[in-house]
Amino acid sequence: MSEQARFATLASGFKYWAVGAIHGEAERLGRLHQQIAGKIGPRDSLVYLGNFLGLGPAVLQTIDELLLFRRSLIARRGAEFQDIVYLRGAQEEMWHKLLQIHFAPNPREVVEWMLKNGVESTLNAYGQSGESCQRALMGGTINISKWTAALRSRIRAYDGHDALMATLRRAAFSDDGTMLFVNAGIDVSRPLSEQTDSFWWGGQDFERIGSSYSGFRRVVRGYDHRHQGLAVHAFTATIDGGCGFGGPLIAACFDGAGELLETLEA
Repeated sequence: MSEQARFATLASGFKYWAVGAIHGEAERLGRLHQQIAGKIGPRDSLVYLGNFLGLGPAVLQTIDELLLFRRSLIARRGAEFQDIVYLRGAQEEMWHKLLQIHFAPNPREVVEWMLKNGVESTLNAYGQSGESCQRALMGGTINISKWTAALRSRIRAYDGHDALMATLRRAAFSDDGTMLFVNAGIDVSRPLSEQTDSFWWGGQDFERIGSSYSGFRRVVRGYDHRHQGLAVHAFTATIDGGCGFGGPLIAACFDGAGELLETLEA
């Protein structure tokens, strides 16, 4: 995968709006979008920090809301430039792996783990189930391939859904090196180009980052397994109010220097 395909570069000099994990809570996302719409500038950046699939009851509606809000921002009169970026979260990574499950050396174990960690909500949204997936796995490689092909066909039936998934980035950073946006964490011992699953599963030590990572003024993430809300430290910020787990959906706005300006909640 090319560098451009993996990462998004954001224009500096304006504000950065970041949206935490959504987890299929379309109603909360719609209310948050209403608030953002009245505040976001025509050249500000908007970054969704991943985990918009899974867990909640309205996965399809969440994707539709993401698409509709993007169109409304781009269509605004006087909008000269707008960076709107969608990061791949753990839920999207699992979904990506599920669609390629016929390549997995141990598909039953992988699927069982995914089902325990939220992917069944997304399966149900597209008219499938964990049970149908497990039945396909019992039928061997050909049956698994047919099942994934049928699932892909269901996804393509929803306008824009497949295209949105194709735009997902692993991380986003400002072109002046001030801001870095990730899903759940980073491995500070590795450069950005060598990060692998740390973006989704490496968040345990995130709040203990005590110095600048690769020169970035601030690293912002949108998922914390403890869902403790907004937490801003010297070099990091976490935006996860527990949406999908009974908590609110949070967005935060940072200035060009990486300082927190305001937060929104739905």
